[in-house]
Amino acid sequence: MEYAIAVIDIGMTNKKVAVYDGDLKQVHSVYRNFPPKTEDGLQTHDLEAMEEWFLEELAEAAKAYPVKAIAVTTHGATMVFTGKDGKPVLPCVYYTYEPGDAFHDEFYARFGAPEKLQAVTGTPYLKAMINSAKGVYFTLNRYPERFKNAVHLHTYPQYWGSRLTGKTGIEGTYMGCHSYLWDQQKSRLSSVAEELGVAGLLPGRLNNSWDIMGTITEETAARTGLGRDTIVTLGIHDSNSSLLPHFAKKGETGFLLNSTGTWCVTMNPVREYGFAPEELGKVVFFNISAFGKPVKTAIFLGGQEFDIWSKILMKIHGRNDFPPYNEELYRAVLAEKKIFLLPEITPGTGQFPASQAGVVEDGKKYPFADLSADPAPPCFGSYEKAFAVLRISLVMQSLTAFERAGLRDGFEIYTEGGFRQNEAYNALVSAALPGNRVFLTDIAEATALGAAMTAKMALTGKGLSDLAEDFDVEYREVPKAALPELGAYRNQWLKFA
Repeated sequence: MEYAIAVIDIGMTNKKVAVYDGDLKQVHSVYRNFPPKTEDGLQTHDLEAMEEWFLEELAEAAKAYPVKAIAVTTHGATMVFTGKDGKPVLPCVYYTYEPGDAFHDEFYARFGAPEKLQAVTGTPYLKAMINSAKGVYFTLNRYPERFKNAVHLHTYPQYWGSRLTGKTGIEGTYMGCHSYLWDQQKSRLSSVAEELGVAGLLPGRLNNSWDIMGTITEETAARTGLGRDTIVTLGIHDSNSSLLPHFAKKGETGFLLNSTGTWCVTMNPVREYGFAPEELGKVVFFNISAFGKPVKTAIFLGGQEFDIWSKILMKIHGRNDFPPYNEELYRAVLAEKKIFLLPEITPGTGQFPASQAGVVEDGKKYPFADLSADPAPPCFGSYEKAFAVLRISLVMQSLTAFERAGLRDGFEIYTEGGFRQNEAYNALVSAALPGNRVFLTDIAEATALGAAMTAKMALTGKGLSDLAEDFDVEYREVPKAALPELGAYRNQWLKFA
C-alpha cells in the first residue's frame, strides 16, 4: 500500500475513525458513542474525551497503515470558541437544545426577519439551535466573561483540523450550511456575523474542502506516531461530503440525492442561487457544494419519526419486526383515503411546521401527545396496516421535500441511508414519480468516502472527476409499480398536514 487516508467522521450519535487505501477502499473503521457532557444544565459535546479517542485511534491506524493524510467531516450547526492555546473557552452546546420562543424572537428582532435572512444567507428558520448563529448568540450571551477570552471561532470540521495542525481556516460547505453567517448573495461573512461581533474571530476567505490546512503538529505526531509531513485537509460538512461520489460519477447537476437517516436530506445541485417568493418561510435552503455552487436542500426528521412511531407500535403489539411490503394492503389504504399519519413529532423541523403530529382516522384526530391517555387509533389494531400508514407518511413528506428542492421531470433520484432497506418506501416513491428514475445506491458510508476523496485530491493534485475510476457505485433502479391511488391520497393527506 503506497499510502492511506484517515477519516474522522463525526455524527451526532456515532463518531468514527476510518482508513482508506489509495484506491479509496475502506480497510478499517471503528465507532464510538460519546454521551453528552452536562455543564450548567446544558448538554454539551465532550470535546476533550473525543479528542483523546481520535488520537488513540489514529495511533492504532498509524501502526497498521501508511497514513499520509487526514480528512474530517462532521454534522452541521456546531461551532467552537477557542483561546490562545487553541483549546475551547466556552461550552460546545448541542444544537438540539431549545432555548424557547422568546430567544428566537429576540434573535430575529436583533438580526433581521427570518424571511429576509433566508433570502440573503440561504438559511431558513429552524427550531432549537440548528442555525449556527443562534448557537453562537446563545453561548456568548450565557457566558459573556468567558467569551472575552475567545481568539478564534471555528466551524466544527475546522476545529478538529486546528487541533491536529495548530492552523485555522474555513471552507464553503460548512459556512453555507444553514448558519446565517455567510452572505450567499455577496459571498462574504454576513451582517449577522458582524452584528454578533465574531467576524474578527473567523477567517474571511473561503477555502476548498480539499485544500491543505497544514501538517500535523509535533504534539500530534508524538501522540499518534504519524509523520510530521502528514497533511490535514480543510474538512467538509457531512451532507455535502456525501454528494462527492455522485459528482464524480454523474456530474454536478441533473439529480437529487435523497439521503435518509435521522434527518432525511434532499439535495439538488443547481446552477443559480435564489428563492421563489413562495419558498421563503419554508424549510428549504441552500447549501454550498464543495465546488462553491448552490445546492438547494429540504429536510425533515424522517428517521426519527419512523423510529418513534415504530417503537409505539412494537410496544402495543409486543413485536420487534418490520412487516414486509404488501402491495395489496398499501393499495387498499391509499384507495380508502381514511387514515393519515401526520408530522411533525419535533415541531418546526420539517416541511410541515404547522402540522400537529398524530393520526387522523375517519375524520377523528388522535394527537401524538395524547396517545398514551386516549384510545389508540383503530388502525393501530393491525400491526401491518399501522406500519403501512407510517411508511406512506414518510413518502408524503419526501415528495414535498423533493418538490421544494426543485425536482424536475428527467432528474434521477439516488436514495442512500437507512430507507434503502424500506421496500415499501422505495416502491411508493418510484410509483409516485413517473417522470423520474429512482435508484438505490450501494454506498454504505458516503460521507466518509467523500471526505477520503478530498484527501486524495490533496495528496495527488487530481480533480474530482479523475477519481471516478477509483471506486465503484451500484445504482440499482427501483421498478415502477402502477399505483394510481397515490395522487388522490396525497391530495387528501396534504389537507390535514
